[in-house]
Amino acid sequence: MKNQLQNTEASSTNSILTAQSDLRNGYADGSLGVLASGMVWMTAAIVAFLVSSQTAIWTLFFGGMLIHPLGLLMAKLLGVQGSHSKQNPLGKLVMEGTIFMLMCIPLALLLSLQNHAWFFQGMLLIIGGRYLTFTTLYGIKTYWILGGLLGAASFALFFLKASPAISALSGSIMELGFGVFMFFSYKKSILR
Repeated sequence: MKNQLQNTEASSTNSILTAQSDLRNGYADGSLGVLASGMVWMTAAIVAFLVSSQTAIWTLFFGGMLIHPLGLLMAKLLGVQGSHSKQNPLGKLVMEGTIFMLMCIPLALLLSLQNHAWFFQGMLLIIGGRYLTFTTLYGIKTYWILGGLLGAASFALFFLKASPAISALSGSIMELGFGVFMFFSYKKSILR
C-alpha cells in the first residue's frame, strides 16, 4: 500500500513537472505576456500624464484585451511556440485564472468612480494575485516576487495618495523589469 501511494505521488509530481515544462517552453516562461502587460501599462501611464486619467483607465481596460495577442505576436517574432499542448492539465488553470481576473476588473472600475488612481491600484492587486498562480503554472518562484511586489506597491501607492499616472507607471516599470529579466533567464535556460 505504501509503495502504491509513493508511486502515485511520483507519477503526479512528474505529470505536474511535465505540464509546467510545456507551459515554460510554449510561452518563454510567461515572460512575453509580462512584457506585453508592461507595455500596455506604460501606454496607460503616458496617456494619464499627457491626456487624462479617465482616458488612461480606458486605455488600460481596452489595452488589457490586447495583452495576450501582443504576447503571442512577440512569441512568433522571437521564435517561441506561443502555445501549450492541448493535453496539458494546467491549461484549464490558465483559463480559469484569466476568467477570475476578468471577473474582478469591474471592481476596479467601480473604484475609479471614487478616485481614478484607485482603478490602477486595484488592478495592481488583481494582476499581482493572478501572477501568484503563475508560480504553480510555470514552476517559477519569481512570480511570487512579482505578484507580491505588485500587491505591496498597490497598498503603498494608496497610502501615499499617488496619482493615476504614477500608479500606472509603477505597474509598468515593475512588469517591464521582470519581463525583461524573465525573458533573458528563459533564453539562458534553453542555451544550456
